[in-house]
Amino acid sequence: MRILATFLLLTVYKFALAQLPADSIKERGWSFHAQATSIWQYHPDFSAGYTGKNSLLTSEPGQVSFTSTVYAGRKLWKQAAIYFNPEVAGGSGLSSATGVAGFPNGETFRIGSKQLKLYVARLYLEQKFSIGSGTSWEPDDLNQVQQHTPATYLSIRAGKFSIADFFDDNSYSHDPREQFMNWSLMSYGAWDYPANTRGYTIGAVVEYHTPSWAVRAAMTQMPSYANGPTLENQISKAYGLTVEGEKNIRINNRSGVVRLLLFHNLAPMGNYEEAIKNTLTPDIVAVRSDPRSKNGIGVSLEQEISSLAGIFLRGSWNDGNNETWAFTEIDRSLSGGIVWNGSAWARKNDELGAAVVVNGISDPHRNYLKAGGYGFIIGDGNLNYGHEAIFEAYYKFSIPVVFLSLSPDYQFVLNPAYNKDRGPVHIIGVRAHVQL
Repeated sequence: MRILATFLLLTVYKFALAQLPADSIKERGWSFHAQATSIWQYHPDFSAGYTGKNSLLTSEPGQVSFTSTVYAGRKLWKQAAIYFNPEVAGGSGLSSATGVAGFPNGETFRIGSKQLKLYVARLYLEQKFSIGSGTSWEPDDLNQVQQHTPATYLSIRAGKFSIADFFDDNSYSHDPREQFMNWSLMSYGAWDYPANTRGYTIGAVVEYHTPSWAVRAAMTQMPSYANGPTLENQISKAYGLTVEGEKNIRINNRSGVVRLLLFHNLAPMGNYEEAIKNTLTPDIVAVRSDPRSKNGIGVSLEQEISSLAGIFLRGSWNDGNNETWAFTEIDRSLSGGIVWNGSAWARKNDELGAAVVVNGISDPHRNYLKAGGYGFIIGDGNLNYGHEAIFEAYYKFSIPVVFLSLSPDYQFVLNPAYNKDRGPVHIIGVRAHVQL
């Protein structure tokens, strides 16, 4: 009831704001928004030579996930603001979010509980320092107070947040609540980005931003154990270091962005080769020891190709020697897609997207799975290795009057969890999303 009351109040607030004349829209001290997203997914039965404890089930009922978030922001002093996001989540993904490295529902967490849980998603402070002259206008948005901001600035954000809020912010493929739903399309697949089970971390992000390029770096906490809900407070035991540069470009007088991301993670990860060597049945948990590292890189391009469409390309890689600790079991990933604006068919608020992603794992990782080892998301007890290939298409049907969008979605998964002996799998889904 409290969630419903919040949405009703925000609906009235947004409607009243929309009635104001344009010249009355000025800088504001507060920002309030909310969202609710529910995703239903189902797959028909498929064939499999064998099934392990982390396999996608060959037959199962449809599954539903739900999240709801309130975004509150308050301007504190010049170019400073604090943001607070309480969130509720519940439901389940297919097979309890196991069995596919590029999992099909980006709103599903690996928590194994269908009950709604309330928690703090974000609570962080942002401070910008002006460098040089000139300003730009930041309209009211999620975790963005409406104000004039320096055109060139140095910013510091510190607190609890999702590191994906500030890195790899691809315009066409980044938000599973409104765009592609697949995990390996909402971010770099091979970026084992620092986060607890729900996708959030604690740390600081420093950014130098200009109108044409930007560079940012983050030091953040890692979970105390793989896929864990608790973040490690001793930075000497576990941390994530992430650096990204981006450059605005123009091709055929159309805007685009190129990004390069580098990451270095430290955590007490198990080593795949050691697990195979030292245990009768490989167990990555049994060989966790002193902190080990995982290093990787991601490169992406987003490019407008007309006033009605844009494309994206992403490639990412990590060394794959030690176990996945926070995101998903992908060591190499290549993806690309296109998104059309509905103005082409007189539905300006609608959207149509189609994308392909191919995921892979390192030799030590595949040998570990072949020998019967398990990660926290995949493992069939055996492995006939093949690249995991996924096609996804969605159509977002918008109903602006009630701030609602409905998105039917289809995903085709070839070699789920890199296993030629299982699948292919056809996944159908529907997403309902309200944003105020």
